Amino acid sequence: MHKPLVAALLIVGLAGCNKNNANEPAGTANETGSALSDFGNSAANAAGAAADIVSPTPSGQEFADKAAKSDAFEIAAGKLAATNGASPKVKAFAAEMIKAHTASTDKIKAAAHKATAAITPDPTLTEDQKEKLDKLGKLTGAEFDREYLSGQVDAHEDALSLMRDYAKHGDVPSLKAAAGEIAPIVQKHLDEVKALKG
Repeated sequence: MHKPLVAALLIVGLAGCNKNNANEPAGTANETGSALSDFGNSAANAAGAAADIVSPTPSGQEFADKAAKSDAFEIAAGKLAATNGASPKVKAFAAEMIKAHTASTDKIKAAAHKATAAITPDPTLTEDQKEKLDKLGKLTGAEFDREYLSGQVDAHEDALSLMRDYAKHGDVPSLKAAAGEIAPIVQKHLDEVKALKG
């Protein structure tokens, strides 16, 4: 998070270098200034891009909502796998996801209620999650299995990032502790789904 500040200070420092020196030939300062200006613009663009990539740690409520939505999505996708999937291994993984994400939901709810100002997680699916479930619901057999496993990799990578970030930087101690306990489980699931996907 300090990178944009460093880039901004670098740009300000470089801007001060863009002054004509009376002892230099006429074109030199201008050419140097132009090069520094180009560099400054590039640094500013890079700093802006870095700021876009690095998102701040969510508040306790935002974290609880994201975790609840993630769990609700995993449970719904797991239920679809039970009916639409073909592979017994995929179905077994999906059953494990239903069980694990139900437990995760319970853990987050309990931690949220321990917060100084009680937090109520909102499990309402995002539009993107609804679209993914709609797409999965239209598939069956091996085609379903491929799409399900691919989506599980993405979902678990997102969940792992959320849990690790909040466990490290979160603002609600009970939720930080819960995130720290859930992160290794999510990592295990990510490893399992990657192995299944092959």
